[in-house]
Amino acid sequence: MEKTSMVTQTVPDRDQEARELMVSVEAALESARKAGADGVEVSASAQAGLSINVRLGEIETLEHHRDRGIGVTIFLGDSKGHASSADLHPDSVRSCVKSALDIARFTQEDRCNGLPEPGRMATEFPDLDLWHPRPLDAEEAIARALACEDAGRADGRITNSEGASFNAHTGVSVLANSHGFIGVSSGTRYDQSCVLVAGKGDGMQRDYWYDSRRAFADLEPAEATGQKAAERTIRRLGARQVDTGQAPVLFAPDVARGLIGHFVSAVSGGSLYRNASFLKDSAGEQLFPEWLTLRELPFLPRGSGSSAFDAEGVATRERDLVADGVLTGYVLSTYSAKRLGLETTGNAGGVHNLRLCGLETSFENLLGQMDRGLLVTEVMGQGVSTVTGDYSRGASGFWVEHGEIAYPVEEVTIAGNLRDMFRAIRAIGNDVDSRSNIQAGSILIGSMTVAGS
Repeated sequence: MEKTSMVTQTVPDRDQEARELMVSVEAALESARKAGADGVEVSASAQAGLSINVRLGEIETLEHHRDRGIGVTIFLGDSKGHASSADLHPDSVRSCVKSALDIARFTQEDRCNGLPEPGRMATEFPDLDLWHPRPLDAEEAIARALACEDAGRADGRITNSEGASFNAHTGVSVLANSHGFIGVSSGTRYDQSCVLVAGKGDGMQRDYWYDSRRAFADLEPAEATGQKAAERTIRRLGARQVDTGQAPVLFAPDVARGLIGHFVSAVSGGSLYRNASFLKDSAGEQLFPEWLTLRELPFLPRGSGSSAFDAEGVATRERDLVADGVLTGYVLSTYSAKRLGLETTGNAGGVHNLRLCGLETSFENLLGQMDRGLLVTEVMGQGVSTVTGDYSRGASGFWVEHGEIAYPVEEVTIAGNLRDMFRAIRAIGNDVDSRSNIQAGSILIGSMTVAGS
């Protein structure tokens, strides 16, 4: 293994990377055209990263990667073939095209296959401030991960560590198709995390914290991440169960994000055309309180999911997926839209910075409104059905009495139906978690079944 002093994430030349990828993309398009393809889509990318994991003050893993790849999708009539390669040599690109063609010749026709309509392709490419490369050697990355873990372990009540990590990533990609569309995108991401254990024996508790940003300068100090991980772990000591019954439930921001994620899954094209969603044919219905809006913001500077076009090159747009509590439409790619007899929403590959908006209030006010109930800070298990909307998951967090946190809680189950839960949202917090593609503050639901002892 080479010495850590020799492992450095250099700053890539974005323009040079894009030019080199463009050569391969154009070669693939031309090769497919000459072979008689009716439609072609080609994507190529170059990625680089540095990843560090430490545990108990020792380096566990150090990885430096640099990868390139190309993917070719070819349409012959209503048949589709796809092939990919990690080699951008001209011979490999031609071989990739040939493989995609061979697959297309032998696959079943599907009338919903095909490229998006030409008029839907993106034509404007604003600078979304996603590119923030920074030279970073292994020593600096290791020092940051160690500082994160050391800060977390500084409290004597922390008895063990599952480690801390630091990751830096850069990526450049080119997407083009036979409509003449060419889109270049690039981005950076920096992450740090820490997982700690407190207590001993049957009383041990585990928790974590992390930060993730587009720009290194936007990351919180490594020590802050470790300290937050320690605080979250220690506050779980002495956890107990609660009696079974009905109670208000307050989802903390990072858990509330998952709740909105279940909604997105239910209104996504794949679930809808497979008849696997409890929200099929729900467009135009009042699903949430009238004061609540769910807004998609694809042009958010430095946003986790910001992009001028989706995975098919279709132009993204700002829209309210939910407006005044009403579902205005779905989350569709070209294929899923055709299956449903609708139009693509520019969401091939997912949503772009979905943000929960409404009558936001402080976390303290949410506790006061709840008065007595369960604050959920972690959920576990797979007990969510997008077919029926039934929701049943293990949970841990804190019991709240008289609007104040009383004691930690574990080994409870929270249950309800997502349709009922969405309508029962009483308030949302202004403590928005902006680290992810779905951005939400705390969510207070009026009543759920809380099953404990």
